[in-house]
Amino acid sequence: MSMSKARIGFNVQAVSGQHRAGGAGLTLRSVKKAYGDRVIFRGLSLDVPAGQFVAIVGRSGCGKSTLLRLVAGLEKPDGGRIAFDAGDASHARIMFQEPRLLPWARAVENVEIGFGAAFKERSVAIEALDSVGLADRANDWPLALSGGQSQRVSLARALVGRPRLLAFDEPLGALDALTRIEMQRLLERVWLRDRFTGLLVTHDVAEAIALADRVVVVEDGVAALDLPVDLARPRERGDAAFVALEGLILSRLLARSD
Repeated sequence: MSMSKARIGFNVQAVSGQHRAGGAGLTLRSVKKAYGDRVIFRGLSLDVPAGQFVAIVGRSGCGKSTLLRLVAGLEKPDGGRIAFDAGDASHARIMFQEPRLLPWARAVENVEIGFGAAFKERSVAIEALDSVGLADRANDWPLALSGGQSQRVSLARALVGRPRLLAFDEPLGALDALTRIEMQRLLERVWLRDRFTGLLVTHDVAEAIALADRVVVVEDGVAALDLPVDLARPRERGDAAFVALEGLILSRLLARSD
């Protein structure tokens, strides 16, 4: 099945027994994080309303990936507060740049990992693969999949657990240009369908503008710039407003190298 014809939507009730609750709001207040003498965040504050898609950009080493690990509960801040309106970080999932598929498990079995220990249903995992255009590859081993297909399995694994916040740590960075654009369109479709809260780390400013409601620039351990993206979806990269916003953000990032 081609990605353009993927059926976006699977049986939520089979997963949770009820309709999904939507996105989880996120609040960061004066968050601090350091590794030894290296200070990553010196007082980062950010509010992300439930269901919003926010892109985080910044120069290499500014702490973008660290921010996602803090939000997902994989690391703890040294100070400040991280809070969800839905409780704790158990509602959050993270999708990494590498698919991180188990090589000894078939595609559908890798998706089933996303259910957690409490629940598994093969038919729902198949539907999750169908939603990313890979139902016909359910029984394939990871080595038989391309890079883009592996990332789609990784996305299905993240989605099948019905996360209320889904963090993306440069998940498309290793893909070729055409596959990357296709995956961007897929991410947008599943977000529009599910309305989870999205938090995307990327070095690609155009990607950030194409997907996000807001673009946040992280500099010197704080959120230095927070720009709304008031463009109709789907977004056209050649549109004058798109290009102007991209230029504004790139100018801010490149100014740091002067």
